[in-house]
Amino acid sequence: MLRTLRKAEYAELVALFLLLGAALAMWTVPLSTVLDAHGLHVIKPFAFAATALAAFVSPLIFGAMADRHASPVKVLRGLAVATAAAMTLASTAIKLGWNAWLVLALIQLHALCSAPLFSIACALVFERLADAKKEFGPIRAMATLGWMAGCWVISALGADTSTTAGYAGAVMWLLLAGFTPFLPPLATPRAAEHLTWHERLGLDALTLLKNRDHRVVFVTSALFSIPLAGFYPYAPPQLRDHGLLHTTAWMSLAQITEVIAMFSLGALLARWRLKWIFACGLAFGVLRFGLSATDCFPWLLFGVFIHGCSYTLVLITGQIYLDQRVDPSWRARAQALLTLMNNGVGNLLGYLGCGGWFAICTRDSTTGWPVFWGGLAMAAGLVMAYFLTAYHGVGTGFLRTEPAGASNPRTGICKAGNLRVPDEQ
Repeated sequence: MLRTLRKAEYAELVALFLLLGAALAMWTVPLSTVLDAHGLHVIKPFAFAATALAAFVSPLIFGAMADRHASPVKVLRGLAVATAAAMTLASTAIKLGWNAWLVLALIQLHALCSAPLFSIACALVFERLADAKKEFGPIRAMATLGWMAGCWVISALGADTSTTAGYAGAVMWLLLAGFTPFLPPLATPRAAEHLTWHERLGLDALTLLKNRDHRVVFVTSALFSIPLAGFYPYAPPQLRDHGLLHTTAWMSLAQITEVIAMFSLGALLARWRLKWIFACGLAFGVLRFGLSATDCFPWLLFGVFIHGCSYTLVLITGQIYLDQRVDPSWRARAQALLTLMNNGVGNLLGYLGCGGWFAICTRDSTTGWPVFWGGLAMAAGLVMAYFLTAYHGVGTGFLRTEPAGASNPRTGICKAGNLRVPDEQ
């Protein structure tokens, strides 16, 4: 009976990530070409940076809520409905030709609603997994398959440059909200009697940075997100320069290697040191940007293809690392802090920085793609050099037991079974 229940819960978590990935893709991937088609290219860097700005605020706030006040399932449901409403408003504003800065304000509202969703969903899934190292990769891959499906739906609808993409995404968010009652129930956390505003806002999660290993992983993820932010705004225009019109579908090539990497992650974590998994992901990132810098059609597509492998080995491995190293009562806040570092610090600097770099590389409406992507390849190489020198790590095994009762988010000790990933990882 427990085995049957376990399979049913697994199927529900798979469906959650499928819907989540599709909903996110239907807005993120075509946004660049939709804004260009409606004469809003001037706000494009700021539109993508809106997600980064939102990541500084809402993930920690709602992560703290999911840890201390309300069931993560209820938080997820409310945010999904709010995201659908905000996406509908933003799409309508673009379609009707409202003032560009009002459009940007609505895009920012959408970002505030959607920014916490992925980290809360991940925390919810980690709560239910018996062995996150083996099980999270395949389940997380379902979000990638959903992302691919969302891209194909947009291109099938002929909405690569249309606000229909936003309306379709809003419908997908409502479907996700309607699905949440079927998710495995989680107990509502008991709120502490006396919480400071510092704790209510989730800022106490910053204490995780006092641990050297945590800090290096957080900083590496954030720095790597800077060049990575150039992928969705600027890869589609380069593809269109080579005559590919259904750019949303072509961009889904990246998700093929992402799925492969996620299904392989469990085996890699069992056999390799975390340091070398991260290093491989960073190396794939350097190669990915280098291939795009050739501006040669076959290599360009191959660069898009291996993007997913780089993304997985760095950012998804970071999520698993936190689940293994951080006390379960801090799970949502730890994932939220990673979202803040990646989608906040990294993406904000990335979207604005890549936008400025793109402007420098563009003359008379012609972009110097080799210079643009070559610069991002150099940036990714510097991040790789930082990680290899800053992350030292000591120890001999993947799991190490600690004295019973030990519980400190700064040391990475996990109360459940008193297990933790040692520094060597």
